Amino acid sequence: MVEPSLQPKVITGRHVLFGMIAFFAVIFAVNGWFLYSALSTYTGVVSNEPYRKGLAYNERIAADTLQHERGWTASLSLAGENRGIVVALADQAGDAVVGLTLRGNVGRPSTNDSDVVLTFAEIAPGRYVAIMEPLAAGNWVADVEAASLTSSGEEIVWRMRQRVWVKP
Repeated sequence: MVEPSLQPKVITGRHVLFGMIAFFAVIFAVNGWFLYSALSTYTGVVSNEPYRKGLAYNERIAADTLQHERGWTASLSLAGENRGIVVALADQAGDAVVGLTLRGNVGRPSTNDSDVVLTFAEIAPGRYVAIMEPLAAGNWVADVEAASLTSSGEEIVWRMRQRVWVKP
């Protein structure tokens, strides 16, 4: 009968070296995969025409200040069975704001793949509705802007952005 060796197995420097090489090889492989996935799916576009938008930033701040000075209140809601968006506008005195041209879009907060362009019609004084296909369940963001026709052309007088939750 052969007796098993009673000597314990010893970890040598060679074992530690191979273990560290294997550890870092796994780390580099996973990081490489993450880097490839990030670079192959990200277009790099944060905003269309960022330079021009940056040049007009002060005008945008002034328009926002003017919008707050008007004191208009707005409510945005989904129309019956999620088939449209209704916006109600009122001035500081609570009177309906009429005669505006509203347009906008609704889309997911994280992507523009499912954006829907909205064209509003005034159905009652101060109430504007945009009919659309029903939205899928989940989180959506509605961007709406109102314009009035002036002698020098169309002028944006009001903007809003609101999240909309569609229940599953």
